[in-house]
Amino acid sequence: MTLPEFFGCTLIAFGTPFALFVLTIANDSMRIIMLIAAAFFWLLSLLLSSMLWFAIVPLRDVLAFGVVFSVLFQECFRYIIYRILRSTEQALHAVAEDTRITENKHILAYVSGLGFGIISGLFALVNVLADMTGPGTMGLKGGSEIFFVTSAVQVLSIVLLHTFWSVIFFNAFDTNNYLHIFYVVGSHLFVSLLTLLNADGLYWASLVPNYVVTILTGVLAFKVAGGTSNSFKRFLMCR
Repeated sequence: MTLPEFFGCTLIAFGTPFALFVLTIANDSMRIIMLIAAAFFWLLSLLLSSMLWFAIVPLRDVLAFGVVFSVLFQECFRYIIYRILRSTEQALHAVAEDTRITENKHILAYVSGLGFGIISGLFALVNVLADMTGPGTMGLKGGSEIFFVTSAVQVLSIVLLHTFWSVIFFNAFDTNNYLHIFYVVGSHLFVSLLTLLNADGLYWASLVPNYVVTILTGVLAFKVAGGTSNSFKRFLMCR
């Protein structure tokens, strides 16, 4: 039972991101490099937030403190990536095999956001996946039997949100839309703090608002990228 559970939760969490990677990134070496670079910057934000948590001894047991500063560091490094990519667009255009990566500014945001999301999801779920392989399983001695599935579904949401957030965030700085910047940072804080409810077993109280935010953010990212109801209908009808 443990092995099917492991593969099932892995595919729930990373099936969609893997499909996005294969279909939109894997065939372009420049996009792969950008995705890896974005993941590296997310790791730097994790390192800095960990150093801050370690340095401030009295607040080590206050999980909300670590969550808030982790989110703020992530958004700072998202901005750093934005500045780097915008300042190197001409160089990227010269070396890129597919010039659409610089002609369409949303592609840069999408790739970096997916890199942020994938590495964030891996760090959030890797220990859970390791325990999932056995020898026991959740729920036998008082633990919740839906813990693993909840963790996987939550990670999928975070990966998608990071992708949407980067599209909105990059466009917001391009257009000086400070409301969208505030939305990205605020919704990131809100979703991250919701996960603290999982410690008390309140999984639905965190998952339902989480996915409401995911859907709303996806719609906003779609509109920011130039999507319309007509283009969405054409997509569904494969036109």
